[in-house]
Amino acid sequence: MKIGVTGATGQLGRLVVEKLKAKVSVDSIVALVRTPEKAAELGVEARAFDYTKPEGLVDSLKGIDKLLLISGNEIGQRLPQHKAVIEAAKQAGVKQFVYTSILHADTSSLGLAGEHLATEKILKASGLAYTILRNGWYTENYTGSAKGAIGAGAFIGAAGEGKIASAARADYAEAAAVVLAGAGHENKTYELSGDAAYTLTELTAEISRQTGKTIPYNNLTEDEYAGILKSFGLPEGLAQMLADSDTGASKGGLFDDSKVLSKLIGRPTTPLANVLADAIA
Repeated sequence: MKIGVTGATGQLGRLVVEKLKAKVSVDSIVALVRTPEKAAELGVEARAFDYTKPEGLVDSLKGIDKLLLISGNEIGQRLPQHKAVIEAAKQAGVKQFVYTSILHADTSSLGLAGEHLATEKILKASGLAYTILRNGWYTENYTGSAKGAIGAGAFIGAAGEGKIASAARADYAEAAAVVLAGAGHENKTYELSGDAAYTLTELTAEISRQTGKTIPYNNLTEDEYAGILKSFGLPEGLAQMLADSDTGASKGGLFDDSKVLSKLIGRPTTPLANVLADAIA
């Protein structure tokens, strides 16, 4: 059995490959990446795979039994890219197609959800056996800003008192590996989130506790937050997406208490305090 992982040199993909190595033989893992040379350190077979070049996708998927499509990072371009991969997988005879979507894609208020939900619909209509991993927020999306907040003396956002049930990127990678290496996950959709939820006020209280410095949370409007992110040098599209996601979080868009993720990986999800400690170490 061959397992293909797209975006295998990315932050999530790299972790999925490492988790798979503990479950299946290294010979059965294929890294599908834009630049195979960059995947050498993964220690698995690497094949050229570019979402934006549909003409080469079928050949790259030859012999792949299970495929993980990690959603592309080009917001606004993802739907045609994902569609091309789904069509190529069907032509290549892929037996199971696993896709990383977003938490509650069908009801989410996050702007990000649109492309994910449209991809899910195309996948379900394709006739391929599928597994949809509706990943919640990565804890690192917030803890990555911790050092900057400590330096600035405050943490900013637009999530209000919305509860965020995030999990570590490694937790979601483990779930993907469990599905790819295991059986019985066909035609299922999993809502994946962390075991414990927190507000950004609670996050900053934990930053304060770990550093011994008082770091408050300053809640902004979506426009104010996007403007500040742009002033930090973030591209406008990314700044708007992050601000929109925070607003979505304020409305419960990043909350889920089903604990499906911890059941799937067979252990509790990584606590916020642990991810934060790594971020500020």
